[in-house]
Amino acid sequence: MRGLLAEAAEAGASDLHLSAGARPFVRRNRVLEDLDDAPLGPDAALRLNLALLSPEQRTFFLNEKDLDYALAVGPEQRYRVNLMFHKSGAAGCYRIVPGQPRTLDELGYGQHVPTIEKLLSYHNGLILVTGPVGAGKTTTLASLVALLNNTREDHIITVEDPIEVVQPAAGCNVTQREVGIHTRSFASALKGALREDPDIIVVGELRDLETIEMALTAAETGHLVIGTMHTSDAATTLNRLLDAFPAGQQPQIRSSVSESLRGILCQRLLPALDGTLALACEILVNNTAVTNLIRDGKVTGLRNTMETGSRDGMCLLDASVFALWEQGRISAASAKANINNRSLRARIS
Repeated sequence: MRGLLAEAAEAGASDLHLSAGARPFVRRNRVLEDLDDAPLGPDAALRLNLALLSPEQRTFFLNEKDLDYALAVGPEQRYRVNLMFHKSGAAGCYRIVPGQPRTLDELGYGQHVPTIEKLLSYHNGLILVTGPVGAGKTTTLASLVALLNNTREDHIITVEDPIEVVQPAAGCNVTQREVGIHTRSFASALKGALREDPDIIVVGELRDLETIEMALTAAETGHLVIGTMHTSDAATTLNRLLDAFPAGQQPQIRSSVSESLRGILCQRLLPALDGTLALACEILVNNTAVTNLIRDGKVTGLRNTMETGSRDGMCLLDASVFALWEQGRISAASAKANINNRSLRARIS
């Protein structure tokens, strides 16, 4: 089992799948590749997926039929694991976690790095990292924490499910907590964090009303809060954030978000022509115009404001995808599939 995991990591895969009734396969640059021609039998699949579990984890999985956990195989090999049962038997998905956080340049943010560094220079407020599943949000979050850790002297508390990238203390004191092991939930960890003298709070996912409410409270009370959401662009992110609250609270919440939001980083990974993945991004920086739109409930006007906000470091996803095509990094078909603006699509040949 350790050999399979090491082989997948060395091959540059992002995920290893071991499922009863299916051939073992990996996902590399969004493409599925079989490791063997023979499917795994139920006994072999169960044996492999149980091999690296502790006695407590094994008992929990066999009773509950589902398990999420972080797996460390040596100092540089970490995996985010999901185990489950299905009609043919046991199955496991092993997400390979980089041993060290990557820099924003390495991730592909390039010219946008100064904008992100400015967002991280604030000592309070809310920064959101968003994108669809598999867009690299966790990797970007780890990169942001590493940048803060190396450039500031603060107390960082992270709440993750599970802990993926270990962040040793550098300039900052870093406290990493895992949901299920160190705390009951994201919301309870955030509530406790406010009494633990943090400067920066990092939330693995803002997934429910209670967690979002606690994150906003922390941002308003003098903490820099960074979290992720599963949304595709800045406007959708704001709508999801605001719509989580009841209608009676909308005026108050719009005012709160307009004042506490620092910025939104939306990202998407597209297949590149060289066989790797290219990062396309959308960046919202909360300036006076954006603040007024949020407070007045006119999020539909956000796109026009972002188009004229390049001086503040803003960019639209459509423009980022178009730039990747102009640079020859992605195909015309991929660019057209990810651009909504008709005039930009028409310029792609």
